[in-house]
Amino acid sequence: MSKNNILSGKFSVAPMMDWTDRHCRAFHRTLSRQALLYTEMVTSKAVIHGDRERLLGYSDVEHPVALQLGGSEPDELAQCAKIAEDWGYDEVNLNCGCPSDRVQSGSFGACLMREPQLVADCMQAMIEATSLPATVKCRIGVDDQEPRDSLFALVEACEKAGVTSFAVHARKAWLKGLSPKENRDVPPLDYDLVYELKRARPHLTIAINGGIGTLEEAQAHLKHVDGVMLGRAAYHEPALLGQVDRLFFGAEADVAPFEALEAYRPYMAGQLAIGVPLSHMTRHMLGIMHGLPGARAFRRIMTVESIVPGAGLEVLDRAILAVREALAAVDARREAYEFKDAG
Repeated sequence: MSKNNILSGKFSVAPMMDWTDRHCRAFHRTLSRQALLYTEMVTSKAVIHGDRERLLGYSDVEHPVALQLGGSEPDELAQCAKIAEDWGYDEVNLNCGCPSDRVQSGSFGACLMREPQLVADCMQAMIEATSLPATVKCRIGVDDQEPRDSLFALVEACEKAGVTSFAVHARKAWLKGLSPKENRDVPPLDYDLVYELKRARPHLTIAINGGIGTLEEAQAHLKHVDGVMLGRAAYHEPALLGQVDRLFFGAEADVAPFEALEAYRPYMAGQLAIGVPLSHMTRHMLGIMHGLPGARAFRRIMTVESIVPGAGLEVLDRAILAVREALAAVDARREAYEFKDAG
């Protein structure tokens, strides 16, 4: 396998600012052992000059895990790629898709769709600096660009620099007129263009991202591309991830929500012991019981009680008990109806 291939190929959880922090990733890993996980985007200047333990620290349970970088200076990004390798990351990825005001003022993120040769220079510098896979996450274009022209130009330039793996968010980014939140929903999706890219360059690894809400949709995309990257759906309904290893990687069984929470307990206990507030972890778990009786009570207990100073694993125990009691009540009603019908 080329050093520039996405490690887990078929399925990954998208990098999401303020969401995919180390606690989120450790939780997601209890649900899938195979999915590739990404950090939030970290700027190259922050990596070089900031608190690396706070910005780059992670738990060994998170592997395979990729560091996503934001920047546009080849020398800085090369330095960051080497730092990522030194810290034990499994992949380093350049963000060419974030549309926030922050990246616009810094001339990186989605702005880089306008400068394919600069992206290629950045990627070449990163590839030469590290043995890690160096990959690109991009949009299909920005503002008034013709999507096919902009996407293909970026990929062609980066391929010449040695990049073989791309994750493509199948929407344009509108840097003028839309907020970052609107940029996740308003620009229309163009999955067919990403499929066309794969057909035109079958030797490249192409993963698709954007608007994918179910694992059934993800499986359908794999008829056309190499990988699927889920974002908000995986975050808001993390139980989906419990099916990933079976559906995409041949595992024998799913990971149930209760099983995942039990597996997460040692991590939570360790973090609590070093002073991490419970709420820093529970905020990523609120959707794990989605669709089950007692899910609302679970969310309420986890939201309200986890912010109390000194809150510990007893909050998780109460939230789980609320779901188990709701499930037991449903079973009791079902048995009563069956008994009545039998009579």
